Amino acid sequence: MTVLKKVFSDKILQITFVITIISLFFARPRLEDINLHTIFSVAAMLIIIQIYAYLHVLDVLAYKLTSIADNMQKLNILFTLLAIIAGMFLGNDITALTLIPLYLNIAKRCDLPQILPVTLIGMGANIGAAFTPWGNPHNIFLVSKYSVNALQFFSWSLPYLLMALVITFIIFYFIPRKKIPRQDIKQINISLRPTIITTAVFALFFLGVFKVINVAIPMIVAIILALLINPRILLKVDFALLLTFTCFFIFISDIQQIPMIVSIIHTMINSESSTYFTSIISSQIISNVPATILVGKFTPYAEALFLGSNIGGFGSPIGSMANMLVLKTFTQNATVSRSEFFKKWSVMQFIGLIVLTVVGWGLLLI
Repeated sequence: MTVLKKVFSDKILQITFVITIISLFFARPRLEDINLHTIFSVAAMLIIIQIYAYLHVLDVLAYKLTSIADNMQKLNILFTLLAIIAGMFLGNDITALTLIPLYLNIAKRCDLPQILPVTLIGMGANIGAAFTPWGNPHNIFLVSKYSVNALQFFSWSLPYLLMALVITFIIFYFIPRKKIPRQDIKQINISLRPTIITTAVFALFFLGVFKVINVAIPMIVAIILALLINPRILLKVDFALLLTFTCFFIFISDIQQIPMIVSIIHTMINSESSTYFTSIISSQIISNVPATILVGKFTPYAEALFLGSNIGGFGSPIGSMANMLVLKTFTQNATVSRSEFFKKWSVMQFIGLIVLTVVGWGLLLI
């Protein structure tokens, strides 16, 4: 019951479900429009991420890095870089849910700043998640929709990552080097064998995403592995996200059969530039995952959509699911003013959105 309640209380799913039902009055979905490769890939990704979370791999890394930080600047750098790296492999959602409570527990014990570090962790998770096909679920859709190979994908994501890192290190420069007490390492034991096996399944998943093997294989293997380690892992999977993907594929299939709507959308995204800016703006309104599926069904400009949808994750609270999780997690764990956090977080988010929009535009023009 708890799982069902969590699924059906998801706001994005609720909105998606309503517009999908409305679309059924105008047309009937076509089976070939349901991208099973994307759905299976996202399912495998979500299961593997939850296995890693259960094994506490990220927790151990965070505690070890914390133990070597002796000033505020270094602590921010270590946590933000860990968020970027973790976002690449575990996605921005799990990264935010794991690192933010961990940092806030340290901050409360040592009377450390809470607003800037948490904001940087959340932004770092979004930056890292953009780098890999599995870091953001909509990247999986892009790879599947446009049959993007690994070399092509990373030729888009690497320049974006490097530019985002340059901007991040500029921010680090202005953080004071205030001394902080050294932290004791919390002992957490990692089960080595399940971690190695999970990493092997992750390698299978990589091959599946790029269609070297059928992605159903790593999905099934991931399910079996989760059942063997602890069946309750599967209860943590974000089924709402899977249902959201399915609903949007049905919705897009329906509206593709309405000539007037198709004509209007094609007018809006008839070039690389319009695709780029439309994906950024629509992400601010409906979140970057559904925005990518919506725009992606009507444009051939894959790189513009990749940059726009990932940059669109910055800005508004609903730009990406990770943003909402950052706000929720901060509210649950912080001891400083929530309203002050939201104001400062919003300022940094929209500055980041504007700066990265310019950066992305420059990358498209190169």
